[in-house]
Amino acid sequence: MSNDLRETPEYAAIAEHFRRLHEPAFGRPHALREPHVTADGSRVVVTGSVYDELIGLPRTAIFTAADGELRPVSAGAGSARWARYAPDGARLAFLSDRGKAGVFQLFLLGDDRFGEAVEAPAVPGTVEYAYWSPDSAQILLGVAGLGADLSGGQGSGTNARLDDELPAWHPLVETGAEESAWRSLWLYTIATGTVSRLSPDGLNCWEAGWCGPSQVVAVTSNRPSEDDWYTAALTLIDVSNGQSTELLRSEVQLALPTGSPDGTHVSIVQAVCSDRWVVAGDLLLIDLASGTHTTIDTAHTDVTRLEWIGNTRLGYFGQRHLDSVAGILDVATGQVSELFCTEMACGGPWYPDGAFTADGRVATVQEAYHLPPQIVLAGGEKDEVLASVAHTGTDYLLSIAGTAQAVSWPAPDGLEIEGVLCTPPGDGPFPLIVNVHGGPIWAFRNTWSMNYQWVPLLVSRGYAVLSPNPRGSGGRGQAFARHVVGDMGGADTHDYLSGVDTLIDRGVVDGSRVGLIGGSYGGFMSSWLVTQDQRFAAAVPVSPVTDWYSQSFTSNIAGWGNTFLGADPEEPGSSAHTRSPVLQASKVRTPCLNVAGANDRCTPPGQAREFHQALLAQGVDSRLVIYPQEGHGVRAYPAMTDFLTRTVSWFETHMPA
Repeated sequence: MSNDLRETPEYAAIAEHFRRLHEPAFGRPHALREPHVTADGSRVVVTGSVYDELIGLPRTAIFTAADGELRPVSAGAGSARWARYAPDGARLAFLSDRGKAGVFQLFLLGDDRFGEAVEAPAVPGTVEYAYWSPDSAQILLGVAGLGADLSGGQGSGTNARLDDELPAWHPLVETGAEESAWRSLWLYTIATGTVSRLSPDGLNCWEAGWCGPSQVVAVTSNRPSEDDWYTAALTLIDVSNGQSTELLRSEVQLALPTGSPDGTHVSIVQAVCSDRWVVAGDLLLIDLASGTHTTIDTAHTDVTRLEWIGNTRLGYFGQRHLDSVAGILDVATGQVSELFCTEMACGGPWYPDGAFTADGRVATVQEAYHLPPQIVLAGGEKDEVLASVAHTGTDYLLSIAGTAQAVSWPAPDGLEIEGVLCTPPGDGPFPLIVNVHGGPIWAFRNTWSMNYQWVPLLVSRGYAVLSPNPRGSGGRGQAFARHVVGDMGGADTHDYLSGVDTLIDRGVVDGSRVGLIGGSYGGFMSSWLVTQDQRFAAAVPVSPVTDWYSQSFTSNIAGWGNTFLGADPEEPGSSAHTRSPVLQASKVRTPCLNVAGANDRCTPPGQAREFHQALLAQGVDSRLVIYPQEGHGVRAYPAMTDFLTRTVSWFETHMPA
């Protein structure tokens, strides 16, 4: 494979594929997330991802659904996201980086007028989220200092460059306690048009929400590094004086903090997690007067989004097996009522998401492998489709992407494993690519393109693609998720292998042509599986961990990795040794295309390099591809075109369809 592929027929074919998919929607949204709705359900807004050309990352913009169309809300430059209506419906707040790329500040629109927004006074950093107080008098701002870490799900790296004005020769300097990396809370007051800091120095606030108009509940730590999130506590902060009181610590992770409008209750999700912002777990309700903690029975739904609907009802979204679920908890009675449970995916890119009206309807983004994203208002007499991103480009993708179906199989220990199988037309047997998700605490759903651009592309080339949810995945409860803790690369190894065996036995898959691809934890498993079984004809590990020793001293989430692995890197023979693919490279016979981003702080690019060099030392066919402007995964064009050209060529060379 040539170093420079830009003049090759394969690169031209992949570029044409993306042109046909995206060019018809240039200037229009092709993906939707962060839906919000007014209390009466009359107005819905959503963040759309927009390509104006296939260069770099898409910009984001705020759209409203009107007359069956998606219409832009504000005409300003740059990107905009996170639109939220005030509880009284009088104003719309959103975040935009129109002042400086990548640095988001608060903007407001009033009186139901769309057009040019008013900018609030700037805060020092970039605003990650904003929530209206229950009385519509203030807006809570979650502000990350410039240079703060991004989570793996956000692409890793940092949220902004700090060295724009430094000469090219200037060194990168790290102290381990960078002042700019902290996350803080600020308040914007509508009546005065001023901003003020709420959180005290020395308290890092990862996420927060209101608890009545005079208190804020936040997930906090005493240090700002990404690793510190995993041991963060739940804290109540008094708006009048900034005084903080710790409410809860957990052996696992805490996320999605919010409180009732009257300030009597706090809700939080408690879950074993592998990435910040990628959270699915148990719903915990705290009565502030008594201090009572109650775990709510959501019928085995892993909760992924919370929103209070008045003082006594709490709305939630979640995932149960492969389904998206929405429900409402009656706090007074403890009773839970489900609004829907659907095989189609609802919400954002990771887990189910949406927003509630006062009468209990939900606005969400609905999609499936066969359905481009659309905004739906559900829960009334019938579901109402408000707008869709469908266009001739999505018609093209549907024509080549084959079909998707839910599948399941027993692991060797009898545990049922689920997944989604995408296949081209025909009866098979097909060559198979096992698409391994990251995390490990995440889960596939039946989503548009299965969240990965390579899935429909590989299907169009004649490959079946299996996207499994092994033990450790979300949507199956905390006991299922905990199966992987302390055993990464253990029993979950056989969840994948037994799935391949099952599809071979069913006549769907040609056992002589099976490959692997995956990013992050999926990159680790793609590297690990080829050391455990020599059946694989080709593998593409992306952003992998291959050496748990060096990962311990180069990653910004090393503490999490050692905890989940149950490893002590100073202890000879621990799982840091026995579960490192690089130290078992002599067992590998599979050609590997190892891919990484140079700016990745979660799984640094040295991990891919180590495995590549270990394979070469064993005489195994290997390539190393490091993208200089990418972080955790490949996301921007034209790097995406290059990456998928190499990926498709790798599989077609070693296991042709």
